[in-house]
Amino acid sequence: MTEDEALARKRYYMMTGVNLLGAAGAFFGLVLAGRSTDWYGQALGGAIVLSALYVMAVVPKAMAQKWRTPPEV
Repeated sequence: MTEDEALARKRYYMMTGVNLLGAAGAFFGLVLAGRSTDWYGQALGGAIVLSALYVMAVVPKAMAQKWRTPPEV
């Protein structure tokens, strides 16, 4: 495996890890909102779910854009 392939694999795993952490955060928010007895806990759980979904949607795309190979001129 060349150095470029190893770097690409590492970056892919990092983006996949971000998605997994986002999914875990969303799951935690759902559990928190579902087990809470007051509105504050439910609102906090909902906020955690929304922020985790945002992370899953935006961060890997931003990482890929940052690491994109520049076009040859």
